Amino acid sequence: MTSPVLLSLFLLGLFGQSRSAVAHPKPACRYPPSQWCRSLEIAIQCKVLKQCMELRGVTPQQNAPPVSLSVFYQSLCPAWRRFLSQQLFPTWTMLRDILTVHLVPYSSSKDAPSTWFFPCQPGEPECAMNMIEACVVQLTGSSALEIISCMESAADVLTAARPCLHLYAPALSWSSVQSCVNGSRGPQLMTRNTQLARALTPAPAHLPWVTFNGEFSEEHEDRAMTSLFTLVCQLYQGIKPPVCTGVPVHLDRGYC
Repeated sequence: MTSPVLLSLFLLGLFGQSRSAVAHPKPACRYPPSQWCRSLEIAIQCKVLKQCMELRGVTPQQNAPPVSLSVFYQSLCPAWRRFLSQQLFPTWTMLRDILTVHLVPYSSSKDAPSTWFFPCQPGEPECAMNMIEACVVQLTGSSALEIISCMESAADVLTAARPCLHLYAPALSWSSVQSCVNGSRGPQLMTRNTQLARALTPAPAHLPWVTFNGEFSEEHEDRAMTSLFTLVCQLYQGIKPPVCTGVPVHLDRGYC
């Protein structure tokens, strides 16, 4: 008979790296469906343990590092918001096991400071939103893309920030983001992001500016704007997941 301790350790290892979502949501819980299989505790709380184990069972083990995509942007830029909603977020949702996304909101102004001092003057909503999103990225880690996508898809990005944070990171209070923005951490993050952008070769000529595995390619960026999913599948050097190859996946599913 399997020891309860060994079973617990096995399940913790099984769910520790899982980022898959359950296809047919059933119960209501405080976490959105995209996070139900993120940890053993969440799967149990949301009553989807069996489904998460099935999904984990058909996910191929990574035998190569995931594709690393970095995107430099300004929060209210229409081109960035279009790329996020039409390419980046849908692709990441389907390929999160082989794709790592780094969001870098920053000020593209040539007058941006190079010291740890980055004030946003009154009447500069984009500067303020860049800092808010930089703090969200810093504080929420793996949930950042879901939160930023939720914010950027709203008519008013600022108004949507708090409910989007509560939806995808319910354990994090809005006051933590406010403390980051109003304290020293927010300006430091913005200055760091600006320095990261300035250090790129070539320097960003427009926004959004997309790099893959730390390198910029005009061909890759052009393809990313129209067919990011296909590009990521091609760039991944390991065994392609079923969603890339079109191989059907059959799960034991029940319906009520």
